[in-house]
Amino acid sequence: MHKRQLGAGGPMVSAVGLGCWNFSGAYGPTNEAESHATLAAALDLGIDFLDTANVYGRGLSEQVIGSFIKQNPGKFTIATKAGIYRDPDTNIRGFNNSPEHLREALEQSLKDLGVDHVALYYIHRREAERPIEDVMDTLVRFKEEGKIGGIGFSEISPSSLRRAHAVHPVMAVQSEYSLWSRMPELGVIQACKDLGVAFVPFSPLARGMFANQTPDPEMFEDGDFRKNNPRFIEPNFSYNVKAIAPFKQLAASIGASPASLAIAWVLVQGDHLIPIPGTRSAGHLREDAAGEAISLNDTTLAEIDQLLPPGFAHGDRYSWAQLPGVERYC
Repeated sequence: MHKRQLGAGGPMVSAVGLGCWNFSGAYGPTNEAESHATLAAALDLGIDFLDTANVYGRGLSEQVIGSFIKQNPGKFTIATKAGIYRDPDTNIRGFNNSPEHLREALEQSLKDLGVDHVALYYIHRREAERPIEDVMDTLVRFKEEGKIGGIGFSEISPSSLRRAHAVHPVMAVQSEYSLWSRMPELGVIQACKDLGVAFVPFSPLARGMFANQTPDPEMFEDGDFRKNNPRFIEPNFSYNVKAIAPFKQLAASIGASPASLAIAWVLVQGDHLIPIPGTRSAGHLREDAAGEAISLNDTTLAEIDQLLPPGFAHGDRYSWAQLPGVERYC
C-alpha cells in the first residue's frame, strides 16, 4: 500500500484508510469479533489510517477500536470527531462546538480509544452560530496540550476552511465524495489543494452501491442509515441501480471489482485525497484496498465519465432529517 501525506507537515498514512462507522451497526448488525477481524485485515493490507467519531454508536466504534489496539499498540493513525450531540431527555440531535463540550468529548474519546493522543481531531459538524475562529482557538489549545496532532473539519464550505486555516493550519477536511456525490469538486477539493490540506472522502463506494452485490432496501434494519435516504427509496433506487449497472460491467471487463474501480477513480482525482471506505467485512476491505493498485488511463477515465457523469444519481444524498449541519455552498 502506497502512502499519502495527511496534510502539509502531517504523518504519512496509507493511501486508502478505513471508516469505522460500520463498527457501530450503522449499516446493519455487527459484533466486536467481526470488527476486530476487519481491523486485523487492515493491518495485513497495509491500511493504517482509521476514522471514527464519538457519536458512532455513542462511543461503541471507538471502544471496539480501543480494545483492538490495546493488543496491537502503535499500529494505526487514528482520527476521531466531535461536535454532534443528542439531548439525553429528548434524543434530539444538535451541534455544540463550545470549549467545554469539545474538551469533554475529547477526553471521553481518548478514554474509549485507550490512548492519550489522536493524530487528527475533526469538528464533525459546525455549530453555525459560533465563529469558526473561536472553534479553532479551542482546537489549537488541544494541540498545544499534546492531545491532538492536527485539526480537521467535516462537511464544511471552502470559505469556512479558508477562515479556519487563517487562524492555524488545518490538517484535513472530510466530506462525502464518490462517483455519485461530486459536490466537493465545486470548491472544497481545490481549496484543500491550494492550502496543503488533505481531503478525506467518506462513502467513496456510494454507501454500498458500488459493491458486487447491490444493497436490498427491503433488508435494511431500522437503524440502517440508508433506510430513509432518498437515493435508496423508490423510484430513485431502481433508477440508480440501472445507471450503475454499466459501470459494474466495465469493472468486470478490466478484471476489477466495481468497488476497486470506484476507489481507483477517487484516488486519481488528486494526490491529496485519502478515501476512507467503511466496511465491517474483511473481504470487502480487500476489494477496497485493491483499488490502490489500479492504474487508470485516459480512455478508461473518459468511459467512466460517460457512464456516470456528474449528477447522474437520482435523489439527494441526504434526507432533510440527515442534512442539518452540512455547509452547502453552491
